[in-house]
Amino acid sequence: MDGISELNRRPETVAGAADEHDTQKGKYMTFKSGNEYFGLKIQYVNEIIGFQTITAIPETEDYIKGLINLRGKIIPVIDVRLRFKQPPFEYNDRTCIIVINVKSTVVGLIVEKIAEVVEIKEENILPPPTIGRSDKTQNKYVYGIGKVGDSVKLLLDPDKLLNDEDMSLIEQVKDIDVQEREV
Repeated sequence: MDGISELNRRPETVAGAADEHDTQKGKYMTFKSGNEYFGLKIQYVNEIIGFQTITAIPETEDYIKGLINLRGKIIPVIDVRLRFKQPPFEYNDRTCIIVINVKSTVVGLIVEKIAEVVEIKEENILPPPTIGRSDKTQNKYVYGIGKVGDSVKLLLDPDKLLNDEDMSLIEQVKDIDVQEREV
């Protein structure tokens, strides 16, 4: 079954919602950033969209690329590579935006390319390493290492991708969006 098509299914009833949550347990959307593959619990992922025009926000962190208009809703987007302090990459036709819901806020994550939806059982998730890295920037977003066959995926904690200042900025953007809709 194509894992990406699972994202487009929505529960029809409350009972269906519980069943769908059970089927999503242990499933991760994986994507490439730099030379590494990352995974997000599929329950955070709303949809995947192609890259589109971004309106820059002045005086923000470099990894906050700006805002997009997704079917009339204004959504902030973050470049994952820049967030992880990796060198920037040139956006191309494989560049995607993963639209996630984090802390009741919809945010877009710009990634180089989507890999696949994989199932990772709890016993195949290890804690992130605590030695060997002088730069702990990436590890603060990674809550575990998922073993998938012969490879590993760095499992992200979406709640930690955005700091409190980012959330404050996003709340201001959401307020502007609501005010514009009321006009």
